[in-house]
Amino acid sequence: MLEKLEKVEQRYEELNRLLADPEVAQDYERVTRYAKERAEIDEIVTTYRDYKETVHELEETASLLTDDTDPELRELAEMEVEELKARREELDARLRQLLLPKDPRDAKDVIVEIRAGAGGDEAGLFAADLYRMYTRYAERRGWETDLLSAHSTGIGGFKEVIFSVKGQGAFSRFKFESGVHRVQRVPITESSGRIHTSTATVAVLPEVDDVEIHIDPKDLEIEAYGSSGPGGQHMQKNATAIRITHKPTGMVVSCESERSQTQNKLRALAILRARLYEQERRRQEQEVAAARRSQVGTGERSEKIRTYNFPQNRVTDHRIGMTLYQLPDILDGDLDPFIDELTAREQAERLSALGEERGDRSR
Repeated sequence: MLEKLEKVEQRYEELNRLLADPEVAQDYERVTRYAKERAEIDEIVTTYRDYKETVHELEETASLLTDDTDPELRELAEMEVEELKARREELDARLRQLLLPKDPRDAKDVIVEIRAGAGGDEAGLFAADLYRMYTRYAERRGWETDLLSAHSTGIGGFKEVIFSVKGQGAFSRFKFESGVHRVQRVPITESSGRIHTSTATVAVLPEVDDVEIHIDPKDLEIEAYGSSGPGGQHMQKNATAIRITHKPTGMVVSCESERSQTQNKLRALAILRARLYEQERRRQEQEVAAARRSQVGTGERSEKIRTYNFPQNRVTDHRIGMTLYQLPDILDGDLDPFIDELTAREQAERLSALGEERGDRSR
């Protein structure tokens, strides 16, 4: 591990020299690439330097333990040695986490798709609650959200709503939200006061570039039609909405959130690319290791991942067995307690898998 850390530190210094080079400074693409790479390893280098300094202090302080002439100094040294050992172990564990292979999708922007499940109108209202929860969460983190497509129920809910989130590390946080979300409450549409259970499904897709997923224009059937969304007769008359069918897979994407047909087409293509990318990724994962899971949960929509119980003011994440009695705060976007725990669990499982892999190689 230390050899690898030395190489990372050397690369960090090399990147600093490159970014200070006047010739490099004139090339915007190189500057952007080098700056991004440096930012990605900055925490590793900072933690490694802290680790080296702690080890050095530990060695110096431990040397004082051999001094029998000053019992008081020896006692202080013993206490400091214990503190430094604990600090060294803490930094060692952090470095092992930082050196874990990263999910290449973690830094990507995301496209989130929310669909009403079982429960009729109440499911649509719950889908709207989830949409607000996620947009508030993104807002808390300073990320930008953009509504791509929405099909409303007419009473404030959504049959389906698709939106993008742009921000550094968006996928690394949102990826744990894929699955079935369940709500238990008395519906506003129910006069008898009975508690109903409804569901909504959430799919989180990494947004991908043209270079990552090539779509042959010949494989697309593109249809323009009149929008039923905001814009009224103007949009209806000019047929600004777009429906794209990907013929090889039968995948259909529609978008009508913009007045411009061009903008709707670009947004629909972005959704299509993300879906095709996710489809291909899942196919490859199944081929490589059907039994292995790299995340907490599989993200399959058949999984019930979280329950929002209104009468008891509680939210339970079933994957980690965590319950919080803070439902209003969570629906207002305070999702970090769950996501932090899911991230920690994922890292622990990856560390455990890495240890087992090393053990297999040593046998």
